[in-house]
Amino acid sequence: MALPEAVLAGMAARGPDWAGWVDSLPGIAAGLLAEWELTVDWPPMSGFCSIVLSVRTPGGRPAALKIAFPDDESEHEHLALQHWGGRGTVELLRADPRRRALLLERLHHEDLNSLWDLEACEIVAGLYSRIHLPAPPRLRTLSSYVDRWRESLTNLTRDAPLPPRLVEQAIALAGDFVADKACDGTMIHGDLHYQNVLAADREPWLVIDPKPMSGDPHYELAPMLWNRCDELAGNVRDGIRRRFHTLVDAADLDQERARDWVVLRMMLNATWALEDAARLATDLSDSGKEWVTMCVTIAKAVQD
Repeated sequence: MALPEAVLAGMAARGPDWAGWVDSLPGIAAGLLAEWELTVDWPPMSGFCSIVLSVRTPGGRPAALKIAFPDDESEHEHLALQHWGGRGTVELLRADPRRRALLLERLHHEDLNSLWDLEACEIVAGLYSRIHLPAPPRLRTLSSYVDRWRESLTNLTRDAPLPPRLVEQAIALAGDFVADKACDGTMIHGDLHYQNVLAADREPWLVIDPKPMSGDPHYELAPMLWNRCDELAGNVRDGIRRRFHTLVDAADLDQERARDWVVLRMMLNATWALEDAARLATDLSDSGKEWVTMCVTIAKAVQD
C-alpha cells in the first residue's frame, strides 16, 4: 500500500515511535483488509494521527477503514462510538482496539468549514446534547488530565511571554476543576470542531474522530473558537465572542463555567507551545508566536 506523503514525511518525523508505526502501517492495513474481506476503492487519506481507507465490505457496502496511532487519545475511541450507537455520530461497524482499527460507515468529504461559522456553531451545539451521555466507567477522567496538565502551568518561568494574570487564573481554575465532582461523569468528545463533523446520507451532519473522556460538557467549546480564526482577522475579539455566546445559548450551557474552561484550555495550549520550543532548544517560530498570541486573545475575549 502506497502511503500518503503526509504520513511518510510528516508523521514519521515526529520521533521513533511514530516512525515505527508508519513502517508497520502497510502490514496492519493488509492484515485487516484480508481478515475483514474488504476491498479498497480509493487511495488512503490521512489526518493528524490516522490514515483512512475507503473500502467496501463483502456485501458491497461503502465504508471507511481508520487506523490510528496507538496513543491514549485513540485507545477508547471504539468505546465512545459503541456507546453513541450512531446517534449523532458516525456508525461503528467493526473494531480491533489492539490495532487501533475501526470500520466505519462512509460519510461525505464536506465538513462544517463549508458553512458560516455561526451556523456551524449552532449545529455543533445541537450535537452536544446528543453525544453528552453518562460516561462508561472505562474512560479516563478529565480531572485526572487536568491534574497532570496543571504542572505545565506551575512550571512556567517568570519570563514566559504570557500575561501573569492569565497564568495565575488558569492555575487557580485547574485546581478548582480537579476538586469539582462535576468535572467528570459525562462522555465528551474532547476535540469537536468544524472538520470533525461531516455531511452524511443518514443524517445531515455526523460527528467523527472523538478523543473521549469522562468529563464536563463545558470543556467542549474551545476548539470551535480557535479553529478558523483566520476568518476573523481585524475583528478577532468580537468574532470569538459571537461564537462563544452562540454555542453557550444554543446548547443551554452555563456561561461562566464555559468561559472558565476556555480560559484554562487556551492557556494550556499556549504553555504547551512554549514547552515544545524549549524541548527543541529553539525560539518560538513565527507561527508559534502567532498561535500563542491567538490563545491569549481568545482567553481575554471570552472575559470581556
